[in-house]
Amino acid sequence: MDYTHLGRTGLSVSRICLGTMNFGPFTSEPDAHAIMDSAHASGINFFDTANGYGRDKGKGATEKILGNWFAKGDGRRERTVLATKVYGDMGEWPNEGKLSALNIRRALDASLQRLQTDYIDLYQFHHVDRNTPWEEIWQAIDVAITQGKILYAGSSNFAGWHIAQAQAAATARHTMGLVSEQSLYNLATRNIELEVIPAAQHYGLGILPWSPLQGGLLGGVLRKERDGVRRTEGRAAQVLAERREQVQAYEDFVDELGHPAGDVALAWLLHQDAVTAPIVGPRVQDQLDSAVRAVDVTLDADALARLDEIFPGHRTAPEDYAW
Repeated sequence: MDYTHLGRTGLSVSRICLGTMNFGPFTSEPDAHAIMDSAHASGINFFDTANGYGRDKGKGATEKILGNWFAKGDGRRERTVLATKVYGDMGEWPNEGKLSALNIRRALDASLQRLQTDYIDLYQFHHVDRNTPWEEIWQAIDVAITQGKILYAGSSNFAGWHIAQAQAAATARHTMGLVSEQSLYNLATRNIELEVIPAAQHYGLGILPWSPLQGGLLGGVLRKERDGVRRTEGRAAQVLAERREQVQAYEDFVDELGHPAGDVALAWLLHQDAVTAPIVGPRVQDQLDSAVRAVDVTLDADALARLDEIFPGHRTAPEDYAW
């Protein structure tokens, strides 16, 4: 496994981040524990979750699965750079969601309890809260850092100007502010290249792409359909209907490269300068194994250029659409 620093920090994280959203709803706790053990065995030290993950198992269920795994000991928590998130409503009463100082305090303590740990390495805002001033948010984060409950703060699903706004407020407080941004980013969806990536690079934030295979679209979906392995649904089905010719061209090209489609999609992200670590969310062990393989896939300049032809990206705004 390769490692890099998370944004401008001195924190070393694996180039693959283990996403845990499927743990509980689709992956049983014993299987999830086995996947996490395998991730450590492969050198993956960066795990991502959220307080709201759990779906039909209940909000917070995924954090509990991680907490029970940490409780097994043997250095599991110490070897893990742990990231979780706050924002979504965890109950029906007021102040049980968003980024008020009150909710941050309560949500953080609840996550620590479920995760069975006394600190979180990367505490992320799952979405921008347009109704809470950054002075309040950063005050709450400063208190949590002083208490030793979190080490770093990150964002998720922010626009470029939200990152600038957050960093301006942090600078006024003489604090570090955000160190990472978690965004939807993959070969088929490259909108963040317009403004989010330039903002992140300017302020020293590492990019953590979620849905790196676009819901399976970039994982050899046409081949799997032909072989009867899977039925396309959700985000992948919608995009596939609109971009079937592109996906076919992509699968034809990765066949020429001699690598599985999912490996190439992850490798492409790893070749992007702004990307710290794609977040992969395996349901089963084979999906994790594929992600680990991608670290060793090298794409030369010609291959990268061909992928850009199949899935054109964006230049930095405003040059992408103006002069």
